[in-house]
Amino acid sequence: MRVLVTGAAGLLGGEICARLVRAGHQVTGLVHRNRDIRANDGSPVEIATIAGDVSHPQFGWGEDEFAQAAASHDLLVHCAATVRFDLEEADYAAVNVDGTKHALSLARKGEMDFLHVSTAYVCGRRDGTILESDPLPETGFANGYEASKAAGERLVRASGLRWVIARPSIVVGAHESGAIRQFDTTYAAFKLIAEGRVRHMPARMDATLDFVPIDHVASGIAALAQAMEQAAGKTFHLVSAQPLPVAEFTGAIGEFPQFQEPELVEPRNFDPATLPALERRLFKRVAGLYASYFQRDPHFDNANLREFLGMQCPQTGRAYIRRLIQHCIEVGFLKRD
Repeated sequence: MRVLVTGAAGLLGGEICARLVRAGHQVTGLVHRNRDIRANDGSPVEIATIAGDVSHPQFGWGEDEFAQAAASHDLLVHCAATVRFDLEEADYAAVNVDGTKHALSLARKGEMDFLHVSTAYVCGRRDGTILESDPLPETGFANGYEASKAAGERLVRASGLRWVIARPSIVVGAHESGAIRQFDTTYAAFKLIAEGRVRHMPARMDATLDFVPIDHVASGIAALAQAMEQAAGKTFHLVSAQPLPVAEFTGAIGEFPQFQEPELVEPRNFDPATLPALERRLFKRVAGLYASYFQRDPHFDNANLREFLGMQCPQTGRAYIRRLIQHCIEVGFLKRD
């Protein structure tokens, strides 16, 4: 199978490319500024690459290049997205919404199948059981990222193509080792909390987090890529399905003597204006962007993944969080003592 992967140089995109290559497929990576495609273990993934910008019509290509790319692939795996939480609406629209529209145009031109990587948090601020078949909400999102990913999903569903949607939750390090190739998004807030620079977080006492190992997510997407005909029209939650209480997460941090377990404050009692000046700035710029995830309790059902692919995320929980932290220490992302 000939596969084009957008966002191939990204954390998840690189690991997906590596797994598809190992499965014997001909993979092309769409890259933007960064052309270095690597698996999660840091090893290079030797594939052909094409430079393009998903935010531009036809990825910025001329007619001939666009037609050639369309004709040369059977499946488009759309990973390219901005996952930051601090952007303007126009930035999310350009990459996560228009980028999906432009990727769909390429797939339509080449009559390609379309595997779209979304997020489980398109459910917005909902609590309780979240089914893969639930309709997308129109409102109630915690940030522009979630709203833009939901808008991208709507385009996919209305495309007329043969599509599959994969929805990871909070993607973190590999299950057995905790290893992750790059530290961004969630890890930036995690570092501030663990090292005691942000000591207070607004959190509901019943809130949970769904941390999912990157190897589970990438293996699920690679498996779906190879079963598009049977999976067509379905949505798959690539999640742990093991909601971790926020207090368990922060408690695991506090088990390491060099780290600071943050104080969890009921949201109605939390006022960032009362924080010390440095903590207030760091909360506003980084940690506060993730505060909404400490204030909800979604339970993502993954029946499609279990029944269709026979896959289940391995055990996570507090022991897994400790492995993630230990890896961060071993590679110098977090301090040793």
